[in-house]
Amino acid sequence: MGSSTAPTDAQLMSRRSKFLENGATVGVTCVPFSGGQPKGGVDDGPVEMVRFGILDQIQGMGYDVELSDNMDKYRSMRPASDPPVDNLKNPRYVDLATRRVAEQVQAHCSKGRIAVTLGGDHSIAMGTLVGSSAVYGDDLCVVWIDAHADINTPSTTESGNLHGCPLSFVLGLCEPSEALSTAGLFDWIKPCVRKDRLVYIGLRDVDSGEKEILRKHGIKAFSMHDVDKHGIGKVVEMALDHVNKDRLLPIHMSFDVDALDPTVAPATGTPVRGGLTFREGHYICEAVAETGCLVALDLVEVNPTLGDPESLRQTVAVGCSLVRCSLGESLL
Repeated sequence: MGSSTAPTDAQLMSRRSKFLENGATVGVTCVPFSGGQPKGGVDDGPVEMVRFGILDQIQGMGYDVELSDNMDKYRSMRPASDPPVDNLKNPRYVDLATRRVAEQVQAHCSKGRIAVTLGGDHSIAMGTLVGSSAVYGDDLCVVWIDAHADINTPSTTESGNLHGCPLSFVLGLCEPSEALSTAGLFDWIKPCVRKDRLVYIGLRDVDSGEKEILRKHGIKAFSMHDVDKHGIGKVVEMALDHVNKDRLLPIHMSFDVDALDPTVAPATGTPVRGGLTFREGHYICEAVAETGCLVALDLVEVNPTLGDPESLRQTVAVGCSLVRCSLGESLL
């Protein structure tokens, strides 16, 4: 009696994919970058994930891995002088790094690979979204998993930290700024994500200015209240129905580990109690993978310097597990 070999996770994802010509290849960009926020250590997040074996784990699922060039280039980009502009901190460094991220993500997407970007702080999403939208256009749907809305503009941000602002840039919500224009900063970012193609899951710490932006522009957001009320399965279904009703459009999922409860992912810079459980976070990734629409994934804000060694191990392990689930790893 003949025997057959079960297909790998990569083969199953490739068959399911509606957009990827090279769906069995993952294009990985590691971005050791902390310029979008004040806490050191988040730039070591991708280094620790690689050390923990994420690249080998992806290959073990049957994927080929194409790794973007030397991650140390991001550290060498930091300008000697980088004073604030319009209250935005480290604007030159963020501009240089995110532009490079955009180029690398676009290169992976243009070759039909799943683009996986490991951060680094969430300001790098300026680059990842510009990169993926350059290939997939305004059909691109964005599923943003986060405790925070990250949609402050230069005029609404109180901290000036750009990891709280990436979506305002790619949505075209930032007011014209003479200071930014004069400095030649972020002029390469054009509106590239439609407001009706963005949905949030997991919000629970939203600035007052951000709440006003969400209401004014009718941007769909599911907070932890919604998760508690409806359950994660219904919330994910409603979120996908909002941006991608027929599941026929490409999806870019951007996952900040602080969306998870601090008991699940403690080593992150802005933890907020009352977050997603381990299974809720993984269910989101599993459900998005099942659509066959995932073209790009960000996994950000792992900070190895915060907490004890067990907190680091736990958070890095969860980050790697979320990536694998997004790439089709299943429970059975």
